[in-house]
Amino acid sequence: MRLPLIAPADLTDAQKPLYADMKKGIASDFNAFKTISPDGAMMGPWNPWLHEPRIGGAIWELTKAMTAEASLPETVRQVVILVVGAHFDASYELYAHIAVAEKVGMSEKRLSTLCAGLRPADLTDEEGCGYDAAFALINGGILARPTYDRAVALFGQHGANELIYLVGLYCMVSTTLNGFNVPVPERE
Repeated sequence: MRLPLIAPADLTDAQKPLYADMKKGIASDFNAFKTISPDGAMMGPWNPWLHEPRIGGAIWELTKAMTAEASLPETVRQVVILVVGAHFDASYELYAHIAVAEKVGMSEKRLSTLCAGLRPADLTDEEGCGYDAAFALINGGILARPTYDRAVALFGQHGANELIYLVGLYCMVSTTLNGFNVPVPERE
């Protein structure tokens, strides 16, 4: 870990409102995994975001918007996020979203396949489209027209847009986690 955790008592005036907003959002939307240490310090990507409240605040606003405007099925979202996390080998990302994916019923076999960077054989059409689009985007270049058109056909324009933005957001989150060597807490 390259940035120390910030206990609530040590927050600056610039960090306090961001901390309060993130804590509120985490409690409602990110509660399947450990996000706050026993002394109240934020873990995961939230800690680096607190260290730079203007930048971290902007990323947090994007994260909140992506959550509030979510229209993709939750299993599709988790497939996409795990494809990105596996590509970047972002340990905390994988830890967190394995927990979320388990909560929505994904099997251990599917999760281990996704975390190995492979395409599970049991994906639904929608999940397969999410996998294919995420895999293509993280490997660079323009998203192939058939993949894009399939996303629009399955999810509508808003859903296809969301899928692309979701890949971008989690590329940023994974890079943040890896850049600051954010550790994985013990699973309960």
